[in-house]
Amino acid sequence: MRFLFFLFSIIVFLFQDVVAQTLKYEDCIYKSNIRSLFLHPADFEMGLPVLDLNNPAQQLQLSFDDLHADVKNYSIYFIHCDAYWNPSDLMTSEYMDGFFELNILNYSFSQNTLQKYTHYDIKYPTANCRFTKAGNYLLVLYETPDKNKIVATRRFYVLNNVVDIAAQISQPIGNDIQYTGQHIDFTISSRKYELTNPVTDMKIFIMQNGRLDNMVKNIPATFMTGNSFQFNLDDRTTFSGSNEFRYFDIRTLFTYTEKIANIIKDDNGKWHVYLTRDEPRYKQKYAFQNDLNGNFLIRNNDKLSNPDTEADYAFVHFQYYYPLPAKNGNMYILSKINNWQLTDENKMIYNETTQSYECTMYLKQGYYNYIYTLLYDNTSKCDESETEGNYWQTENDYYIFVYHRPRGFYYDQLVGLLRINTLKR
Repeated sequence: MRFLFFLFSIIVFLFQDVVAQTLKYEDCIYKSNIRSLFLHPADFEMGLPVLDLNNPAQQLQLSFDDLHADVKNYSIYFIHCDAYWNPSDLMTSEYMDGFFELNILNYSFSQNTLQKYTHYDIKYPTANCRFTKAGNYLLVLYETPDKNKIVATRRFYVLNNVVDIAAQISQPIGNDIQYTGQHIDFTISSRKYELTNPVTDMKIFIMQNGRLDNMVKNIPATFMTGNSFQFNLDDRTTFSGSNEFRYFDIRTLFTYTEKIANIIKDDNGKWHVYLTRDEPRYKQKYAFQNDLNGNFLIRNNDKLSNPDTEADYAFVHFQYYYPLPAKNGNMYILSKINNWQLTDENKMIYNETTQSYECTMYLKQGYYNYIYTLLYDNTSKCDESETEGNYWQTENDYYIFVYHRPRGFYYDQLVGLLRINTLKR
């Protein structure tokens, strides 16, 4: 059974491409040969992809691997979106100056790896390609010259920071949620920028770490005084705390690190890393540990010069003990590994012989965070209460997004963004 499941995973990986009938306004990879795609600030690889509209020196960096290991002509272009990630009613010339597209000219081949690949990267904006409007943006990566040959899409943000956000995170009061939840109160104010008609013109979103399934949208103000707005006493700004992320370390494929049960090389010259079997944590006491809040880093401790081209790939085998298969739902691995999305790649299959959920993912060497989560039928929000547990003490990052569409404007601009951490109350 385990061999058949692995064989099926190999077939899917080698032959199944995502066919894009229409452009998706979300983080998505459309081709199975594209791996390890990152979009982050050029000076901080784990940062949220945000550009300051008033800082022309700031850049984002896009990088990815092409497992075809050849040379292709890739280009990128950009689409301005509203607060809900629908395309704005703006022409490209209204939100960009200079060139509207950029060709990816930087590439290099992998070195001393079993998996051959070509690594591409590009930084933007440039002196000849700049953004003029704040808001949500979608980066579209395609194979030149056919714009219909979409390779990947990535979301990023351009911020015009004209409002002040003050926030605090506290332990909820009352009922059992005080032991499992994290509540956020915050205030938005501005001395120079007029927040016109905040009920209809202002949209507030809160995101936990990078998760999309439990993002809170359209939070109404509780009190309004002049150009200051308080947001509290709203149950929607109380999040389940979840738990500290699990981790595994495959920066080396020649030494067994913690959480690694076995490392082998198969007859086809592919690495396989078997993680130790994970156990449910919902009945355990909370224990703090440093983590990356679901993120991961590409690293190779065996060759220290350039992990972009010298880190190899391996099939990573996950196993999660669960005495009986979940009823009316499916188990997933959740983290930045798969862009916080639930897809067939990170969906787990139940193995009755081992009484475990199992999944195999093809990953580049590095240090990874992840958790297990259940998605019950007819819901869109993940549930870790029976896999990881929820604890109010858990260390999490929260991002508060403030969008505003002033009178006479026909697009949403991002006017405020705050990151707050639970340990900095």
